Amino acid sequence: MPDHDPVLFASAGGIATLTLNRPDKLNALSYELIDRLLAHLDVIEDDPAIRVVILTGAGERAFSAGGDIPQFSGSVASSPETAVRDFVRRGQRLTARLEAFCKPVIAAVNGLAYGGGCEITEAVPLAIASERAIFAKPEINLGMPPTFGGTQRLPRLAGRKRALELLLTGDPFPAARALELGLVNHVAAHHDLLPAAHELAQRIMRHSPLATASILAAVTRGINASIGEGLLIESEQFARIAPTADLREGLDAWMGRRAPRYIGSWSRTAGRGETC
Repeated sequence: MPDHDPVLFASAGGIATLTLNRPDKLNALSYELIDRLLAHLDVIEDDPAIRVVILTGAGERAFSAGGDIPQFSGSVASSPETAVRDFVRRGQRLTARLEAFCKPVIAAVNGLAYGGGCEITEAVPLAIASERAIFAKPEINLGMPPTFGGTQRLPRLAGRKRALELLLTGDPFPAARALELGLVNHVAAHHDLLPAAHELAQRIMRHSPLATASILAAVTRGINASIGEGLLIESEQFARIAPTADLREGLDAWMGRRAPRYIGSWSRTAGRGETC
């Protein structure tokens, strides 16, 4: 990929790494960057060789400092309808895609995660933060609420009152606080951030990609449902995986006291297939 590409892509050993690549702008989420990131996710979804995605930022300062404010300001100046269409819906489409993605996405938060960068962290299923990472919900400083899902996901993660303090003050908070709030899974030494993300990815990839996709779907669809509705979703996911070779292999391997060899196909027969 050329250096000017707003999102860099690399893939090795079943892990795709997507790097937000505007370090001179603190990896601000321009419209072009969001569209490019969504396009990469479409390709990754259809590639059974890719099992896990790691999302990080270029440079030493930022994961993402949030939306591209000059670009957004131009949309606001055009009309409220333009701003909603170009900025709000685009950003919400990105965070919803990350939240519901059928393969695990691990955010490796290497620096500032403000605004939209924080909302990406809220949306992905897993996140590891550098000890240098700093988070904030600073939209109120611009006279506006968050628009990429921050008013909805943060209260669900952190609780209503704790989220509202962050949303209504715009005050930054460190990685340790993000861990306490449930925004990230782990905090790592800065130089260990990507190795820690890869180690987590490897622990996930020991297991069936079909089981992984089923767990992601059940949790994402069920988390805001009633327990009864959630249990139906869980049952549906099991019914989908029950006829697959991966479940048979997992059971046979357990009873045979050997390591399983999953094929990752939704078909009953052997052979590689779609994992989502």
